[in-house]
Amino acid sequence: MNAVNGIPAGQLDGVTWQKSRRSNPSGNCVEAALLPSGEVAFRNSRDPEGPALIYTPAEIEAFLGGVRDGDFDNLLA
Repeated sequence: MNAVNGIPAGQLDGVTWQKSRRSNPSGNCVEAALLPSGEVAFRNSRDPEGPALIYTPAEIEAFLGGVRDGDFDNLLA
């Protein structure tokens, strides 16, 4: 599978999408899937066939580290 940014999420066959336990029932969540390449895909749960964004493990590690450090807290009102 050669997944690139913007690939329709529906074309990522055989992956398991997961969302946070903090997601609410109204569908306001982001879903993530581990790809066979080790990369991680993200999609909007309200548009499961829409585009997926693909990130390397290093990119995910940097992002999660920033989340843990509070780097993005300013994005919430």
